Amino acid sequence: MRIGMAQLLVEGGEPDRNLERAEKLIRQAKAEQCDLVLLPETLDLAWTHPSAHTEAEPIPGRFSDFFCRLAAELSIWLCLGLTERRGDKRHNAALLINDKGEIIHVYHKINLLEVEFPFYEPGRSLSVVETPFGLIGINICADNYLYSTHNAHMLARMGAQLILSPSSWTVDHSITEEMDPYRDKWIHPLQSIARLYDIPFVSVTSVGYIVGGPYEGKKMIGCSLAVNKDGIIAQGEFNEFAGDLKVVDVAIKPQQWKGTQFDDLEKAQKK
Repeated sequence: MRIGMAQLLVEGGEPDRNLERAEKLIRQAKAEQCDLVLLPETLDLAWTHPSAHTEAEPIPGRFSDFFCRLAAELSIWLCLGLTERRGDKRHNAALLINDKGEIIHVYHKINLLEVEFPFYEPGRSLSVVETPFGLIGINICADNYLYSTHNAHMLARMGAQLILSPSSWTVDHSITEEMDPYRDKWIHPLQSIARLYDIPFVSVTSVGYIVGGPYEGKKMIGCSLAVNKDGIIAQGEFNEFAGDLKVVDVAIKPQQWKGTQFDDLEKAQKK
């Protein structure tokens, strides 16, 4: 399976510009024969931007329809994050859209940061999705923090053969590439899941400076990750100024274990 890691420049409160940039990377990924494109978290309005309160769209809605039309036109699968309005609530949502332009899964982020509480309601469910490539599990960003990897563990135990995670990784403005800020925070937890269950794990983040909201002034520097049991197989550029597309080929394998066999697997790994 060939995945386009579309590390996208996301501007707070500028959905039309964000979607335009996303389309360019998706078309580039199609030209490079990708089966699926993974894009960042809340790419419409940006993570924790105040416009979430007033400009969030329902799903289906204007923003999701844009990506559905594009997926159908290009016959390509998409996984991406949007800000969803559902009644009087807002959710940090991830969509899986098939190559016919149909939304086949919507996931709501469960492990919200405390600064997200005023913006989004936590998700209440977790599931995997049957696709022609195999079973795919989806979560979002902080769902994979070191002390919340139970989310990814459960996706793997539900049979996921691949985990996709739209993200929006942020750091202080003073962080430089030489500081390697993501080794313990992201590489270690994603790698631990990939190694234990022998499945690929791909997480794509946005880039750009955060304007508005509780993290104003911080920056998103990229470094999107694809890992398997052996380590990093693809990584996005460290770049807070511009988008980037990386293409990675991943091997989707049949799940070897079920039920309590996973308990034995974890015990064996810890010895």
